[in-house]
Amino acid sequence: MTRVAAVLAAATVAAAVTAAGYVVEAAATDPAATALGPGQVTVPVDIEHSRFEPEVLTVRAGTLVRFEVDNADPIHHEFIVGPQEVHDAHAVGTERFHPPVPGEVSVGPNDTGMTVYAFDEPGTVEFACHLPGHLDYGMRGRVEVIP
Repeated sequence: MTRVAAVLAAATVAAAVTAAGYVVEAAATDPAATALGPGQVTVPVDIEHSRFEPEVLTVRAGTLVRFEVDNADPIHHEFIVGPQEVHDAHAVGTERFHPPVPGEVSVGPNDTGMTVYAFDEPGTVEFACHLPGHLDYGMRGRVEVIP
C-alpha cells in the first residue's frame, strides 16, 4: 500500500505541475494579461538592422503611449503610427524629416526621438517607416488595442 500511495502522490504532483504550467502559458499568451494601460505609459522602441523591437504591442483603449525611439542603425528612419490614411499619405510623400508631432518622428543615425499617440478605440493600429525601401524591407509593426 505504501508503494501505491507514493505512486499516487507522485502522479498528483506531476499533474499539478503540468496544470500550473498550462496556466502560466495561457497567461503569457493572453494579450489582456500583458496589455499596457489605460492611462499614460512609456514604451521604448529599438531600431536595429531596419527592424522595430517590439514589433507587436498590446494596449488597452484609453492609453496614451509615449514612444521613445532609439535608432541604433547608421541610417535615417522614421516612426509613424496611426490609421491607414496616415500611412497612405506617407507612402506617397517625399518628406525625409518630420517634426515631432503626435504619431510621427524622424530619427537620425544612432540617435533617439520621441512621439506620443493616444489609443482610444479597440482595433489594430500600424506603425512603420516609410522612407524609400524601408517598408518593403519589413520595417513595420502593430499595436493591438483591446477594450
